[in-house]
Amino acid sequence: QVRLVESGGGLVQAGGSLRLSCAASGRTFSGYAMGWFRQAPGKEHESVAAIDWNGGHTNYADSVKGRFTISRDNAANTAYLQMNSLRPEDTAVYYCVRYSGIFYNTDPGDWGQGTRVTVSS
Repeated sequence: QVRLVESGGGLVQAGGSLRLSCAASGRTFSGYAMGWFRQAPGKEHESVAAIDWNGGHTNYADSVKGRFTISRDNAANTAYLQMNSLRPEDTAVYYCVRYSGIFYNTDPGDWGQGTRVTVSS
């Protein structure tokens, strides 16, 4: 069992930036791919970004490419999502996810409790 705790959400104006953090504890962090999902009001969960076990490969939703950057620090058991040029349509609850294997083509396993991001126009 792994515990994932997100932080860094909040209210920001369009064009602004936020950095989300996901602190993991309980199981080996470096042996798993990590990712960020989001859920906007009335919508399904959407994969935003993912990173493999050592940070060598990343993947992004088309809607965030060029604006968001996912990274990880295995020594600190923490994953990050740097979000720049935020838009109102980025408003959602953002969830940190630990995948079931070293790559993000495996199933999402553990989820954090979520952190809310609100982008005002």
